Amino acid sequence: MPAKNNPLKLNPLQLRTLALLQELARYPATSTRDPQSGEATITHLPHAHGDHVHVGELVVSARDASGFSNPAVWAALERKGLVRGSFPHAAITLTAQGLEYDTGQGELQASRSDH
Repeated sequence: MPAKNNPLKLNPLQLRTLALLQELARYPATSTRDPQSGEATITHLPHAHGDHVHVGELVVSARDASGFSNPAVWAALERKGLVRGSFPHAAITLTAQGLEYDTGQGELQASRSDH
């Protein structure tokens, strides 16, 4: 039996936000990894400037990254065990489950940054 897509029933904004956090976790400039726990702490959460946000090497629409500033998104991701932290007062840590969760966003609506 194939694995169920989105078993935690995340909504589209939660899925996009998690996918962007997973992207940030790939870069040492925006995260630190704990090799023992398999978790990644996001050390730099980007902010929109103009109509876009830089996420690692990608540029995404500010609208697609709106979950970064939405407390309800953070609460849902934390409640489902995908992240830990006290948004917006503390760093956010992606759990091992959060790093591995298939968001179905493999091809984010993004482009490579030209600046």
